[in-house]
Amino acid sequence: MPVVNRIAEFSAEMARWRQHLHTIPELGQECHETAAFVAERLREFGVDEIHEGIARTGIVAIVNGQGPGPTIGLRADMDALPIPEATGVPYASQRPGKMHACGHDGHTTMLLGAAKYLAETRKFSGRVALIFQPAEETGGGAELMVEEGVMERFGISEVYALHNAPGFEAGAFYTTPGPIMAAVDTFHIHITGKGGHGAMPHETRDPVMAAVGIAQALQTIVSRNHYALNDLVLSVTQIHAGTADNVIPDTAYINGTVRTFDAEVQSMVRERMAAIVAGQAASFDVEAELDYQVGYPATINDPAKTEFAAEVAREVSGEGRVLADSGREMGAEDFAYMLNVRPGSYLFIGQGDSAGLHHPKYNFNDEIAPVGASFFARIVERAQPLAAR
Repeated sequence: MPVVNRIAEFSAEMARWRQHLHTIPELGQECHETAAFVAERLREFGVDEIHEGIARTGIVAIVNGQGPGPTIGLRADMDALPIPEATGVPYASQRPGKMHACGHDGHTTMLLGAAKYLAETRKFSGRVALIFQPAEETGGGAELMVEEGVMERFGISEVYALHNAPGFEAGAFYTTPGPIMAAVDTFHIHITGKGGHGAMPHETRDPVMAAVGIAQALQTIVSRNHYALNDLVLSVTQIHAGTADNVIPDTAYINGTVRTFDAEVQSMVRERMAAIVAGQAASFDVEAELDYQVGYPATINDPAKTEFAAEVAREVSGEGRVLADSGREMGAEDFAYMLNVRPGSYLFIGQGDSAGLHHPKYNFNDEIAPVGASFFARIVERAQPLAAR
C-alpha cells in the first residue's frame, strides 16, 4: 500500500502549511504562534478535543475512533533553532537568527496531515492522541509533557514519532530495536589561576595551559578507561580564555558533550572527569570547578513495537525501502522521555539529498510529508483496527 490516497489529495495543502510554519520559527517552549496555527488547523479538521498550554505551548488533540479501545500517541516536535537562515527560499524565516534547520516544521505538518485524515475517516477503534511538543532542541519538552501527566491524563498506551534524515533515500525509513539514540550530558569547567604579563609567565598561574592539559587528559577516558566496543563519545567543543597576545588571563573555560548508552559508562565518565579535572588543576596550581549536567537519556525503542512500525513503513514506502535494524547513533532525542514511560518506536524518514540537520541551508523536503502522514495514519489503523461486524 503506497501513500494513502486521501492524504495524497491534500499534499499541496500540507506543503502550504509547512512553508508557512517555516516563516515563523520559534525557540524552546515559546512556540506560541506555531501552536496557534496548529490549533486552528485542528479545529478546522473537527478533532474531538484540543488541550492547549501543556509544557507552556504544547498541544494534545484527541480523535475518537469507532468503538472502544486503547489510546495510541503520535508525537511531533514544533521548535526551531537559533541559526540564521541561508536557504534563499521565498518562504524563508521572517525571524532573524532563527530558522527551522532540523525539519520540525515538516514533522508538525506530517502529524497535521495524519490528523486531518484520521478526523475525516475514523477507520480505527479507541482513540488517537496527537502530541505537538515544544522544546525538543532545548528544554526537554517531552520530559515536561510527561511530568505534566499527558500519558496518564489521556490514557496513552503506546507512542510513536518520526524524524527526517538528510542523505537517506526520500520517503524510505530506517529504525532499530532497542537503543537508537544516545544519552547526552554536558560539562562546563571553570578554571581560575593568576594572570599577568605574557613575558613573565613565572609570575602567573596560567589557566590557559591548565585548560589545554585538561582537554587533552579528558580524551584518555575514551581511549583508556572504557571497553572499546562500548559506544562512548566525549568531545571538548569550546575553550575560551584571554583577550590579548601579551596577557596571560586569570580564567579559562572548557565546555563539551558526553554521549553514552550505558548508565555504568556514564557514571564512570563522571567519576574520571572529576578526578582528571582535580588532578590537572593541582598539577598546574590552579583552581578548577567541574559542572557536569545530565541531559536527555538514551532513546530506546521497544523491539515488538519497532517490528510493527517497520511493517507499517513497508506498507507505505515499499518492501525494499525500510531498514529495520539500522544500528544506533550518537545523536540525542528527548522523545526518550516518552519511550521511558510507554512502549513505542522512533523512526527516521529519508529526506533525500539536502543540507544536513542544523545547517543554515537545510530545508525540509515537502515531498516526504504525505509519506510521513500516511505512516502515522496507518500506525493507528493497524494498531487499533475496527472490530469485525
